[in-house]
Amino acid sequence: MSVEGVLKSGYVATARRVERVMATSGLGPVLDARASRSKTVHWLRSLTAIHDLEAMIRLDVPWWTYRAIDRVEGFLRRRPGARVFEYGSGASTIWLSRRAGQVTSIEHHADWHARMQAALAVRPEGAKVDLRLVTPDAVPDPNALYRSAKAGTEGRSFAAYARSIDTPGELFDMVVVDGRARPACLRHALKRLAPDGLIVFDNSNRSRYRASLASAGLPVRRFPGRAPALPHSDETALLGHLAS
Repeated sequence: MSVEGVLKSGYVATARRVERVMATSGLGPVLDARASRSKTVHWLRSLTAIHDLEAMIRLDVPWWTYRAIDRVEGFLRRRPGARVFEYGSGASTIWLSRRAGQVTSIEHHADWHARMQAALAVRPEGAKVDLRLVTPDAVPDPNALYRSAKAGTEGRSFAAYARSIDTPGELFDMVVVDGRARPACLRHALKRLAPDGLIVFDNSNRSRYRASLASAGLPVRRFPGRAPALPHSDETALLGHLAS
């Protein structure tokens, strides 16, 4: 395991221990009650929810920066019947289903897909979600654009995953790019975005995404700052003529 992996595992283990202490001490429910009234309290409460799907769902928050979340929430409030396409499922899928008219979410990991299916099945808003499993091809793709750079799936082809948005004649009000092979997903998303639509591109501060964002042909507004469940700053970018 890499140094980064060891640090992440240690942080998650510590967060779980803190969560157990908060639950037994009664502090957890107190913070839960205040989280909806204070971004700072919400963020502090979320630090123990990292990689905990149900906890993030209870906090009703996607894993983007808070500044970007506020912008997206405003965008969806003005479009209550919005059609959303999402690369990478999670707590954001359920958050979106509570605010949009329809959500299509693409997931590459079979076990996580099963967890998401179970979470959606017990919630009424789950009926608005079309959750699809699109696994990567084990054969390396000759086109570097479709190869994943993520540990565990290095070199595998995510061509079918990126192309899953390519339904002829179908346009989406919002596309979320927060899964694998993000430059490829962004390229395909641009072809399926409604004229006044919005693209949410998470972790936009990573250097490997710089060229794709710069060449997207849409205004890009970056929102650095706090993000739920992260002890450090992150960045989410919004692309589109309404992003500014």
